[in-house]
Amino acid sequence: MSAFNPMDPEFLADPYPTYHRLRDEDPVHHSPLDFWVLTRYEDVVAVLRDPRFIKEPLVSVVAARFGVTVPPGVGLSMLDRDPPDHTRLRSLVSKAFTPRVVEGLRPRIQKIVDDLITRAEAVGRMDLIEEFAYPIPVNVICEMLGVPIEDRERFKGWSLDIARGLDSVWLPPESEIPKRSGAARHAIGDYMRGLIAERRASPRGDLLSALIAAEEAGDKLSEDELIATCILLLIAGHETTVNLIGNGTLALLRHPEELRRLRETPGLITSAVEELLRYDGPVQRTARITSTEVTIGGRTIGKGEMVMPFIGAADRDPSQFTGPDRLDLGRTDNRHIAFGWGIHFCLGAPLARVEGQIAIDTLVRRLPRLTLVDDEPEYRQSLTLRGLKALPVTF
Repeated sequence: MSAFNPMDPEFLADPYPTYHRLRDEDPVHHSPLDFWVLTRYEDVVAVLRDPRFIKEPLVSVVAARFGVTVPPGVGLSMLDRDPPDHTRLRSLVSKAFTPRVVEGLRPRIQKIVDDLITRAEAVGRMDLIEEFAYPIPVNVICEMLGVPIEDRERFKGWSLDIARGLDSVWLPPESEIPKRSGAARHAIGDYMRGLIAERRASPRGDLLSALIAAEEAGDKLSEDELIATCILLLIAGHETTVNLIGNGTLALLRHPEELRRLRETPGLITSAVEELLRYDGPVQRTARITSTEVTIGGRTIGKGEMVMPFIGAADRDPSQFTGPDRLDLGRTDNRHIAFGWGIHFCLGAPLARVEGQIAIDTLVRRLPRLTLVDDEPEYRQSLTLRGLKALPVTF
């Protein structure tokens, strides 16, 4: 197996052939870049639920190994913490994302989606990413947090820069992306401090006010953790859903028989979204550090090593999914791991599912002549988040 280059343009455009080769030839692959690549479903799931693979040292290990500067606040959110801090932080936020709460958001999400399509219908074409996939989740998460409507457009640019910065370690030294990512984190942190001060003075019935109350109760949440949590919710709360809607729509347009099937059987939308998540998921990989020496697939991995379980590869593993490269909107027993597994299973999964179901169902129902303008749209340069730069469509 040739060396795995995570930023190879061919790989970024279509990682799945590489995943298949890795899984067949070297499923526990040690990259020359000094991290381990896992591509089998069984191995990926095992790591995600094994407490010997931890999160907290990840930021310092990456900084030391790759010589990158870590922006302030990185590593403080629940995404980068292990128990007991992870448990404490997650429990404070989890009540806002229960299936019952999310179901109550359905009418508001439907209204946002309907308004966006009505606006686009008058023009007859749109960039589905910029004019549809982005506004839906960013409006929902900002409303939940209590971000004023006039400020929401600012989050789009900050979020994009932070998301692009997730792969800073693989970029050439002259790249501007790490600087832009750091600047965006500073900007969004400063903004949230100002909004937190407003909510301290005048609480409202939003998630930010509830988190401030927890912080003021003492030893539950520090202000730095509060800001890190808000940034995580804003970024994770819409970046991944944008990619679900964009990647999912592209997959449907490339599989007209499945698209016709969904239009003729609207009740398929729930299983359809699960299959779209599996087929071309928004999050392709995660990372852990070994807290002790471990053995995976006959390979010994030492303590303190970086391990990258590739979720996108696991979700195309033929040992788990029959015909893994086939899009089947009615697929049963679809135990994909697009939202992760174990204690770091995506907190916002219920919300992402509802947003994806409403957005894709309404789109294919109201725009029966939906057509790609570009047969080969360009993917963003990211190893972590798989999403399109743009998706021009006509209808």
